Amino acid sequence: MINKVIDNEYNNALEFARKHYENFPVASLFLPARLRKHVAIVYKFARIADDIADEGDAEIKERLENLSLYRLKLSNALNGNYYDNFWAALDSTIKNFNLTEENFFNLLKAFESDITVNRFETFDNVLEYCRNSANPVGRIILELFDIRVDKIFDYSDSVCTALQLTNFYQDISIDFLKDRLYIPLDEMKEYQLDDDKLLIFNDEEKARFRKLIKLQVDRNRKFYERGEKIIPALMNHPNAAGGLICQLKLTILGGNKILDYIERNNYNTLEYRPTLKINDFVKLFFKAMFK
Repeated sequence: MINKVIDNEYNNALEFARKHYENFPVASLFLPARLRKHVAIVYKFARIADDIADEGDAEIKERLENLSLYRLKLSNALNGNYYDNFWAALDSTIKNFNLTEENFFNLLKAFESDITVNRFETFDNVLEYCRNSANPVGRIILELFDIRVDKIFDYSDSVCTALQLTNFYQDISIDFLKDRLYIPLDEMKEYQLDDDKLLIFNDEEKARFRKLIKLQVDRNRKFYERGEKIIPALMNHPNAAGGLICQLKLTILGGNKILDYIERNNYNTLEYRPTLKINDFVKLFFKAMFK
């Protein structure tokens, strides 16, 4: 009976992922069938926490309280006390795959930061955010494949950080409307730019901002370069399925393509949001398959 209840929760998580993340059916093609429900339950955990932090009209205090309650539910579940069947299924995945619990708590730290922090003084502060918001996801996926090699974890961190940074530079104008900026304030100051006037820069300020974005993009490419080393490392690992390697290739190629678009548009991310087009996905897919 217990197994049937948990299986039902996995099915609910798969449906949740399909509804909330339009690319999940595509991404799941790269996953072994046995892992899809576990990836879905982890996705649901993260998405619900993200919604607590970022959706609706709740005040900061209420969001923090709700996220604190969510963290308590996670702690209780890891001790065998389940608020509902979802937490039983999540605990089953964590226990059965011996997933590092710290990665889940680090994700919650990032969501809490989304509530309380909207500016970052230095690039190191941005990287610290990425260590909690992005890197745990890559590590969880690797552990689901029973890949636990420090060097591979490090390469995965580089890929995940690169993707998070790319998303920041891609969504600058969107994030700013939410009063969020992921460009370090000390670098904004160096380029004589006011972080509160992003969308009303004059032509001279826009030119300086484009130079600042170029700095971000050039630095971001170095994270992808380091992260690419994960491909040969995984090829030598017995547990690395071909789908995982292909997905990582596609992910790295896609991230770099976004940076290419930013560069092609003279780093004007205030007025142009780069996105991948259908033909990009097709080209990148075949490049990932046969590279």
